[in-house]
Amino acid sequence: MSIPRPEYPRPQFVRERWLNLNGEWQFEVDNGDSGLERGLLERELAQRITTPFCPESELSGIGDTDFMHVAWYRREVTIPKEWEGSRVLLHFQAVDYDATVWVNGTEVGRHRGGFTPFTCDLHGAAAPGETAVIVVRARDYTRELKPVGKQSQKHGRWACMYTRTTGIWQTVWMEPVPETALLRPRITPDVDNSCFILEQPIARPRKGLRLRVLLYDDQGTVTSAECTLGTSFSPRIILSIPADRRRLWAPGKPNLYSIDLTIIDRCDRVVDAASTYAGLRSISIDGKTICINGQPVFQRLVLDQGYYPDGILTAPTDEALRRDIELSLEAGFNGARLHQKVFEERFLYHADRLGYLVWGEFPDWGCRDWTKSEDEQRVSASYITQWTEAIARDYSHPCIVGWCPLNETVQAILDRITDLDDVTRGMFLATKAMDATRPVLDASGYSHRVPETDVYDCHDYEQDVEAFTRNHAGLAQNEPFMNGDPKRPISIPYAGQPFFVSEFGGIWWNPAAKEGEDSWGYGDRPTSVEEFYARFEGLCGALLNDPNMFGYCYTQLTDVFQEQNGIYLFDRSGKFDMKRIRAAQIRSAAIETLRA
Repeated sequence: MSIPRPEYPRPQFVRERWLNLNGEWQFEVDNGDSGLERGLLERELAQRITTPFCPESELSGIGDTDFMHVAWYRREVTIPKEWEGSRVLLHFQAVDYDATVWVNGTEVGRHRGGFTPFTCDLHGAAAPGETAVIVVRARDYTRELKPVGKQSQKHGRWACMYTRTTGIWQTVWMEPVPETALLRPRITPDVDNSCFILEQPIARPRKGLRLRVLLYDDQGTVTSAECTLGTSFSPRIILSIPADRRRLWAPGKPNLYSIDLTIIDRCDRVVDAASTYAGLRSISIDGKTICINGQPVFQRLVLDQGYYPDGILTAPTDEALRRDIELSLEAGFNGARLHQKVFEERFLYHADRLGYLVWGEFPDWGCRDWTKSEDEQRVSASYITQWTEAIARDYSHPCIVGWCPLNETVQAILDRITDLDDVTRGMFLATKAMDATRPVLDASGYSHRVPETDVYDCHDYEQDVEAFTRNHAGLAQNEPFMNGDPKRPISIPYAGQPFFVSEFGGIWWNPAAKEGEDSWGYGDRPTSVEEFYARFEGLCGALLNDPNMFGYCYTQLTDVFQEQNGIYLFDRSGKFDMKRIRAAQIRSAAIETLRA
């Protein structure tokens, strides 16, 4: 039987030896959260599930879309005997939401957060050549206030809230590592000095070992460097690139360098080895313009929510991830705002290789419990913890050109500092502390609460082209369109930052669908496809022709369940003539040069 999602799940930090644990697991729902008392840790479970697909999805073989407050998983794995002498790491790319992991009855790890990876060291619980009985308990009380993105807090789907995801929804895998081992490197491109700055943390370092780094391209070795371990907490290496081997990463020009990382001992024997890659590119701000490699690039972004009819939040195949980027490029977009989901890292891998711009975002929509009043909202500091895990995972991907921790937060209580104020500022400051190379937008649309935010934006779903154009005419006088009631502002004043309309359009179009609960979009549905094209071109043109805009983000790439305002249908089949969609965004050679 073939393994679902068999590809390597961590493509920017690769070791040769690993074991994919996707496939059939035992499974059982435990809505009373009494499973530990009832012996679920020790006994066989009642059902079977195909991971890494969530139990709500068809691909899991379960297909239950009701609330699952607690889900249990169980699988026996024989750890390869040839890994003898190594520590065994058990990796979970994502489990929604609170996960506890036992191996052979011993608790080996806990993790909170449904969108970021975590690792369990099996030392003392299971060794190479032994059988590991892996048991996972995933608690997922969706109705509680926590980061869920667009997962419905009601029983069914409604408005722009969709089917929930519970438990394991990304790849589970094992790998052997030596006692002293490489951890994930942090790679910073420095275009001005034509080099990469590589910070290489080491697990359990000791003296007498050296770190050797080799940078190469398709022509062979570019440069190499070496340092002794034990002299600094985290070795830092400069990889300089000669002028004749300098190739910048840019939209549509995805030049990448490969990097080999090796720990060696005094006798030049390999202790640990891994490979990674990097792209040489810079991001800077010039007034209201965001530049890539010092050149203005108009960001024609599309809102991508990363949902699939059969896999929910999990792409059915690796090819499906890559295909979504190709469909976006075909439509004339050069990037995406990855909306209300920390995407699988394989998506970023493909974006790196296709020269596709990406804004990273956290799945926090509204930062609120939609069933409670403003006075009852309590936002946990866990938002900051989970967000920093996402930045740490994705820092080295060249495709990421900006961060946006929050989305459509509405700060309606203006007479006191609230939890949301603290968390908004905390997420912004944490992002700036972790990454000094990319712009940070404090919150997309609605409440901008951080005066130092690098970028300012708004959301505007006005469907009348003339009214939409008027809405944004004030940007030339530093009076941009702002969300909320002008008489009771919910944002700090605009201070001349780069500005873009980070959500617009959302034109409702699916002639095959019935009007009503199973189909909606923004505004009135066009009466004909020609009316759609005219509206699409007019809305995009209003922003493309504005020299004060650095970009836009059109809603959205595909239909998602009942929200049918995508450029493509939910199954990724065509709705429109893509040549016309592309032409509406790139109408002449002059615009394409300026807005490349």
